[in-house]
Amino acid sequence: MWTNLKRFVWEWRAVLITTPSMAGLVLLMRSLCLLQPSELSAFDRYMRLRPQESADDRIAIVTIDETDVKECCYVESRDLLQLIEKLEEHQPRAIGLDIYSHLIAAEGKEKLRQTIASTPNMVAVKKMLAREMEPTVTPPDRSRAKAQMSASKHIFDADMRVRRGFLSITMKNGKIIPSLSLDLAVRYLETEGIYLQKVDEMRFRLGKAVFAPFDRNDGGYEDEDADEMGYQTILNYRNTSKNFNMVSMTDVLQNRVPPEWGRDRIVLIGPVSEAFEDLVLTPYSGGLHYRPHPMPGVEVHAHFISQILSAALEGRPLFQSWSQPVEWLWILFWAGVGGTLNWSLRYAGESKSASSLLRGFGAYIVAVITLLASTYAAFLGGWWLPVVPPFLALTGASIVITAYIARTAGEIRQTFGRYLTDAIVANLLENPEGMKLGGERRKITILTSDLRGFTALSERLSPEEVVKILNIYLESMADVITKHKGTIDEFMGDGILVLFGAPITREDDAKRAVACAVDMQLAMGAVNEKMNELGLPPLQMGIGINTGEVVVGNIGSYKRTKYGVVGSQVNLTYRIESYTIVGQILISESTFKDVENIVKIGGEKQVTPKGVKQPITIYEVEGIAGEYNLFLPKEEEEVFVRLPEEISIQYAVLDGKNIGDTAFKGSLVKLSRRSAEVRSEGESGFAPPALTNIKMNLLTPDSQEVSEDIYAKVLDKSAGDGSFHIYFTAIPPAVKERLDAIYNSGSIGQTEIKKPD
Repeated sequence: MWTNLKRFVWEWRAVLITTPSMAGLVLLMRSLCLLQPSELSAFDRYMRLRPQESADDRIAIVTIDETDVKECCYVESRDLLQLIEKLEEHQPRAIGLDIYSHLIAAEGKEKLRQTIASTPNMVAVKKMLAREMEPTVTPPDRSRAKAQMSASKHIFDADMRVRRGFLSITMKNGKIIPSLSLDLAVRYLETEGIYLQKVDEMRFRLGKAVFAPFDRNDGGYEDEDADEMGYQTILNYRNTSKNFNMVSMTDVLQNRVPPEWGRDRIVLIGPVSEAFEDLVLTPYSGGLHYRPHPMPGVEVHAHFISQILSAALEGRPLFQSWSQPVEWLWILFWAGVGGTLNWSLRYAGESKSASSLLRGFGAYIVAVITLLASTYAAFLGGWWLPVVPPFLALTGASIVITAYIARTAGEIRQTFGRYLTDAIVANLLENPEGMKLGGERRKITILTSDLRGFTALSERLSPEEVVKILNIYLESMADVITKHKGTIDEFMGDGILVLFGAPITREDDAKRAVACAVDMQLAMGAVNEKMNELGLPPLQMGIGINTGEVVVGNIGSYKRTKYGVVGSQVNLTYRIESYTIVGQILISESTFKDVENIVKIGGEKQVTPKGVKQPITIYEVEGIAGEYNLFLPKEEEEVFVRLPEEISIQYAVLDGKNIGDTAFKGSLVKLSRRSAEVRSEGESGFAPPALTNIKMNLLTPDSQEVSEDIYAKVLDKSAGDGSFHIYFTAIPPAVKERLDAIYNSGSIGQTEIKKPD
């Protein structure tokens, strides 16, 4: 279980880091009120998108505009007195006068006050000043919910829109004054047998609705001062083209309204003209691309009254919000969605990057639509959930994960570029045909290399040491191959297959291949220096090169594809490489023809590789001139010592990696640092053909095997006596120490010859 957990954490580390980081960043922005404007804008948009509702017939408005007053900005007291008398004839349940006293003409104002006081269902407004208000949240109770004078103070957000309203205001002297909207609604509801009831210290009930005070963190708000000065709630405006029955004051005074027009209604009286400066912006006052359309303050009160009545009588939802911890989890969830979607699709459509990108973008769009649809559905149910913060968290996490994947892809491309040139990587990843399955016939030059005796060496080392050796060797070789614009087709243990001419063909493919081979052999000096520092044995390499026509392309399926080559010329290259001894480079005749004007040849041989009917000529490369100017160091002459006592051996021929069934006996008669002369037993003894690989063991005089396996390559066969020269390719340390001691002790019969061929 712990292992699976660690694997999961490692595989999903990018998402596990990005999700809380992005959520934390969004929450920090939110706490600094940076997201409040966009959250309020989203609230307005959802308001305008809600389905149309029917007009509230329980509320009517008597409007006052410039045509209803005789003097600009002042309403005649006698007109208001006459209006009140007319309205009383209509038998409304409550009348609300939403006109501040300073807008009423002085003449007759006292009589108007008396009329208001003597009219039980009449409520007027009082202008509330901030200095008179107590910054506390105290819910109204039944005894204080009705008064002749009520509060009429709008709450403006930073963008000057009214999204909240007061239910009551607490004065400095401790007196609680209900708002005009609450006062009128309570009067209406009491005739329905519904009374205001206190639930607890912060909440009260009206019919089917329980009112809770607005908190500064409700919905999209993060303003520290948002909940000061009174008992607030979020306004749930009615969304309709015609919210309330509205008539002008003149129409009422001139009896141009039906006799039953105001019966059992709440009738509001208020100005609707710009001259009275009582127009406010609301969520319905347009958006970024719309002209603002202010709403008269008296109509805002009508919406608020309608909200209270609908909630109490019909259960129309009041806006609610989650607690902050739940909102944090909501934002964290969407950050996780954004990260998870992109991370899950990182391997989708590997063979078609454009399709994968489109799929990822489509998943992101689906997630955004889901977020908007879920929050909109919740909004219709009265829940104001965060919209912008989760959207930013979703988008931010998606961008971060996409950037991480792109960076990882870039790192993969960079790693890929260690083995290929930038041009080849670009051809494979950016060319529309680069990843297409299939192949084409093409003339290319193939290089293959192999470490001599590495199999035997690896048997004496731990797996960790073997991997360390391979990493040192392959890293150095890869750098050289990339330098010469070769394509590493495959690492095969200690062997490397390199292509010159695929996927990009150049005129100098063969020349670059030969130059690369020489450079690789020269680089073995630095590799062996590192091996010596690590206390590891030196490495020795052989390289074969061939030029011919093969099929190159993408082999496999769309799920797993390998860029490679197929053809007999590939097999021939391996055969040529198998003839090499340590530090040697052999090329085919076809390659020689392409480079003969600049290559330095040290010798040539006729060989008949397996699977080839006619003998072919292979050439040993000692260097390449021209712009490359790379040459192998001249080898020291081999000094052979005739052994005073011949060493008995047993040997068998290798066929590839398989050891022949027949064991032959012979003796070591001469010895040099790296070679030996072997005489097969008797005149009829078996002398293997030149360039054959053999496995041999030293024997005691009574023919008992006393050494570990020694590997060697047959160089040539001595004339007439069944003897032949071998070149040691892998000698166990103990055997090498013994042979070196024998060689160093020899002082007679020395014969100097050049490197055997």
